[in-house]
Amino acid sequence: MEGVRRVTTQTFRQLKDASIPIAMLTAYDYTMARILDRAGVDAILVGDSASNVVAGHETTLPITLEHMIYHAQCVVRAVKRALVIVDLPFGAYQGNSKEALISSIRVMKEAGAHAVKIEGGTAVVPTMERILQAGIPVMGHLGLTPQSIYRFGTYKVRAREPEEADQLRQDALALEKAGCFAIVLEKIPAKLAGEISASLSIPTIGIGAGNACDGQILVINDALGLNDDFHPRFVRRYANLIDSISDSVKNYVEDVRSHSFPSSEESY
Repeated sequence: MEGVRRVTTQTFRQLKDASIPIAMLTAYDYTMARILDRAGVDAILVGDSASNVVAGHETTLPITLEHMIYHAQCVVRAVKRALVIVDLPFGAYQGNSKEALISSIRVMKEAGAHAVKIEGGTAVVPTMERILQAGIPVMGHLGLTPQSIYRFGTYKVRAREPEEADQLRQDALALEKAGCFAIVLEKIPAKLAGEISASLSIPTIGIGAGNACDGQILVINDALGLNDDFHPRFVRRYANLIDSISDSVKNYVEDVRSHSFPSSEESY
């Protein structure tokens, strides 16, 4: 991929201004990140969803900063074009802005990431501002924020009621004013997401937030059909790899049992 032009935070703004939707996916390892980058995604999120899809936890809360740095290192090694954004995990920034800055610096220095993502609205603006003052790009995240799942008590759509919708509008404007280069809007009404997207000069990235956002993101394991027990309506499955892989492994086992693998051509 020689001569490929890297996607930057400035590219995000240019894509929004040109009304070109931004395509994002998650990745957690070198092999998958290399495939996604070569396929042309604009950005890769090293999501704390690794806690669920890689480590098997029920929520995103258990994953640590060290885990996130490791996954980010694997992804960054593979990427030649896409912008790599890394979630700051639960506990890595909530304590105080100094802790958040130290966590962000570690992600940038040790992993070589291009930006960090933080969940929350007005309450986390001082934290974001301190990170931004250090020259580290920040992506916001509003709506359903999985790190707050025990406060919400449910994964249902957020901001259906007028009061919460108004707060979300205020939060989005506050994040833009603070200096975020983009905001993820997760699981909110499509009409509200469209209103917020139109009101901001920075891009919005939707997940379960309708088609009026400036871009979209999915968890790669969901998009490729690697989960058979998670079926939210906002996920479109572009493959059914769980069956494909399972069938391939069954064929391998059968070939080993029958002594047909390896063949003479596959032996030295």
